[in-house]
Amino acid sequence: MSDFRQDFIRFALDKQVLKFGEFVTKAGRLSPYFFNAGLFNDGASTLALSRFYAKSILASGVEFDMLFGPAYKGIILAAATSMALAEEGRNVPFAYNRKEAKDHGEGGTLVGAPLKGRVLIIDDVISAGTSVRESVELIRKAGAEPAGVAIALDRMERGTGALSAVQEVSQQYGLPVVAIATLKDLMTFIDGSEALAAHRAAVKAYRDTYGVDA
Repeated sequence: MSDFRQDFIRFALDKQVLKFGEFVTKAGRLSPYFFNAGLFNDGASTLALSRFYAKSILASGVEFDMLFGPAYKGIILAAATSMALAEEGRNVPFAYNRKEAKDHGEGGTLVGAPLKGRVLIIDDVISAGTSVRESVELIRKAGAEPAGVAIALDRMERGTGALSAVQEVSQQYGLPVVAIATLKDLMTFIDGSEALAAHRAAVKAYRDTYGVDA
């Protein structure tokens, strides 16, 4: 596991964005851990998060010309990640959408740089894939090309079928999905942490029941 992935998991735990216990997921499953990216809600944590996004995107080798953040969570993620990429010497434009079209001023649903070239979508997680589908439609409608999706955590968990939500998106749209960290990374982290030893069995059992291969 590369250092930035290990550092990200530690960071998420420190900010209590990642917690262990008993949590009911949207699918009605009893999960031994919970990840809530909405708790990255101050300047310092958002800055750190954006730098993790930038590192994972650059490490992935995905080719892109600009970023797109689907409303609402993706808006701040796209803006912050563009700044973090600029720190790394990669200055790229970004855009985002409104939930409702503006009927005055510039109008429309898109804000920011014009969508063109290869567009990398930035979001927190992929659950049902709804925001990705809407983003892909907006990007293609503008004449640009979706280049991939970057997320914070891949739970590597089956959806309604044999594939995970991430795998379904990748297969349906032919897009790479870049995650800062995955459930596999989390399990490796737990294995190396005596402080989290009490949660190892529960996470492994959950992975064995609902997990998918990378």
